[in-house]
Amino acid sequence: MRRIACCAVVFCLFSIFGTPALDWGQAPEAAVLVIEGGTRIDGNGGQPVSDSLIIVRGNKIETVSRKGQASYPAGAKVLQADGKFIIPGLMDAHVHYAYYMAELMLNNGVTSIFEVGGGGELSLAIREAVNKGKIAGPRVFLAVGSIAGARIAEVGGRSPLEGPLTSRVVAQGADGARQVVKRFIDAGADMIKVHRGPTAEAYRAAAEEAHKVGLPVVAQPLGPTVYAREAVLAGADILEHSAGVEYSVAKDPSKWQGWGNIEAHSLSPVPYADMDEAKATELIQLMVQRNVALEPDFVCKGRGIFTSDEMKGKYELQDYRLLSDPAVAYIPERQRIKWLRNYVEFDDLPAAEQAQRRQGLRNMMRFIAQFAKAGGKVLAGTDTPGWAVAGLGLHHELEMMVEAGLTPMQVITAATRNTAEAFRILDRLGTVEAGKLADLVVLNANPLQDISNSQKIEWVIQDGQVIDRTYHPWFKPPLRASGVESLNWYSALKKQTMNQDPTWAFGWPPPGIEAISPRIVKEGDPALTLTIKGVNFVIKSLVYFDGQPVPTQMVSDSELRATIAARLIARPETHAITVKNPEPIQRREWGDGTSNTAHLLVNFRYE
Repeated sequence: MRRIACCAVVFCLFSIFGTPALDWGQAPEAAVLVIEGGTRIDGNGGQPVSDSLIIVRGNKIETVSRKGQASYPAGAKVLQADGKFIIPGLMDAHVHYAYYMAELMLNNGVTSIFEVGGGGELSLAIREAVNKGKIAGPRVFLAVGSIAGARIAEVGGRSPLEGPLTSRVVAQGADGARQVVKRFIDAGADMIKVHRGPTAEAYRAAAEEAHKVGLPVVAQPLGPTVYAREAVLAGADILEHSAGVEYSVAKDPSKWQGWGNIEAHSLSPVPYADMDEAKATELIQLMVQRNVALEPDFVCKGRGIFTSDEMKGKYELQDYRLLSDPAVAYIPERQRIKWLRNYVEFDDLPAAEQAQRRQGLRNMMRFIAQFAKAGGKVLAGTDTPGWAVAGLGLHHELEMMVEAGLTPMQVITAATRNTAEAFRILDRLGTVEAGKLADLVVLNANPLQDISNSQKIEWVIQDGQVIDRTYHPWFKPPLRASGVESLNWYSALKKQTMNQDPTWAFGWPPPGIEAISPRIVKEGDPALTLTIKGVNFVIKSLVYFDGQPVPTQMVSDSELRATIAARLIARPETHAITVKNPEPIQRREWGDGTSNTAHLLVNFRYE
């Protein structure tokens, strides 16, 4: 596959030496990129246009025309696209973003993602860094956090309006929902997410606050009182996983009472096997009338089963080939194993249960096809990283949409215009039109003849730049994590400690970290005092910064303070913070005296 020469070298030189000095007496002239020839499929669903001409100036599309109908500067960079097909940059409408996804997304033509899970301060930092060209990655549109029911989230007595932003925040009633939404808006949310558990009143209040400022509401209504129909009536704009539909259209809802309370069931297509056709038609009419979009996640709901062994084998092989490439060894091993294990997750189910699961998936596909036929907006998403390989999984989702009964044109629209419209960014992205940001994918084969041709990519253009589509084994963005890992382990350790088990008598107890403060600093900040809260801290506890001890002061058995030198936070990076107690260590089942890991994030300085 062709590559744009020297792109990676130039990127590296700029990273090391900085960008060239500019003459501030006049603004530099924006570079011009021309895509000459090819067939344009603009994302609006209309007739493709042959002999296309697209002129990009800077990061925006300036002209959309046909060959010979518009002129461009002699020095413009020209991509000859005769025989190729041009579509908008692809969008994944359901992502839980992690640093190792950047190349996987971009190399597969995914130029925008919607982080619907939250991500808190880390995702805010990544979004800003991508938007300002500091790191590579898809455009990030962000929920910041989500409003949850008490049965799936805990706040530990802390007010949801205080402390660090978290992925799930319990809101008490309508007033609590309004307060949490306002906090997310103030933090810079691009959407408001309501998770399963809240009441209809909380849903309604959240939607009202979001809509006041023009933000969409993404919902996962899986009970115990709010399902798809109730969420739609409460003002939800997007149903992720098409969640709650299966219960709203069930012949016997009582049969499924409480089913969605179990995490594993929340992603199961089984209840669709009990679909009532009349209820399905009624719900479709309501959603179309209310302009509610559905994001089905077929690749998530169908994992391990799919509609045929042939489809399952094809996707498994594609994933295996990508994940076994040494160039992507930077993907955490546990994540690569998880992605491949998805294909064998249900192999041991009895044949009858597999058949029921497959029937549920078929009914779900049929519902989505009927919804699209009625004029409903379907969005393409994957729920990566849990259930699909980032980037590649979106192409599998597109194929499953065609398998469901959508046309290739409808599927392309689902991954472009529909998603942009549902998330209220259609004024900037989603179609190939003058004035839009220049995110484009150039294909070597016609996706309207075979949607799998969406994988036959020649060029990906993001923000007006042709990206380097090779994978780099050394790929390691500086912004990778924040907060504390293994909090379940910590909670168990704290419970054991609070029980004051008499066998804690000899040696030093194993330490655990609950929180650190600050969690984020900026490059070039002066030396700082880091506060570590947790359990089982002792006079000889030492705080380690990336495996090296730093000056440590014990405040109490639940608080330490560590001095972090300015040189250690001089540049953007993610640093590991641990606490180690000396030998002898009590209770070896809790480890070797080293705590769980917290992360100190050193962000870019933009001012």
